[in-house]
Amino acid sequence: MATKRITTKKKAVAKKPAAKKPAAPKKVAKEKTEAKPVGPRHPKARVSDKHGGKEALAKTLAAALATDTEDSDTVANKLKTASNSQLLRLQKVVETVNQKWGSRAKLIDAIGSAQKKSKDKDYLAKLAKYSLPQLVDLAKQAERNARA
Repeated sequence: MATKRITTKKKAVAKKPAAKKPAAPKKVAKEKTEAKPVGPRHPKARVSDKHGGKEALAKTLAAALATDTEDSDTVANKLKTASNSQLLRLQKVVETVNQKWGSRAKLIDAIGSAQKKSKDKDYLAKLAKYSLPQLVDLAKQAERNARA
């Protein structure tokens, strides 16, 4: 059985003319400030521009990232295969540790005292095995918990 299609045309509804909006106040031009020097945006360019290359940055980071069980040369060899963005992220962590706490040992002591476990030698020994970014995360978490 064939069905009959019925099409209906919609009537156009006349729109009312829109009322004029009051003119927005003109924005006052801000004083021009000196633009900050813009560096390269790509991680490879940032590494080569600021640090002289991936190998040089890996050597500088290796001393700070090496734990008691690892030699800084093996850490440097591992870091040479890391991506440029990862090296930049690790460099930011190392700078944070140096500015806020001074060294890895002082960071571990700060975490222990913030969590009120500064006398627990086993806990502090376990913290010494953690990587530097993990320790920074624990320190930030302990600071937040102390404020709350």
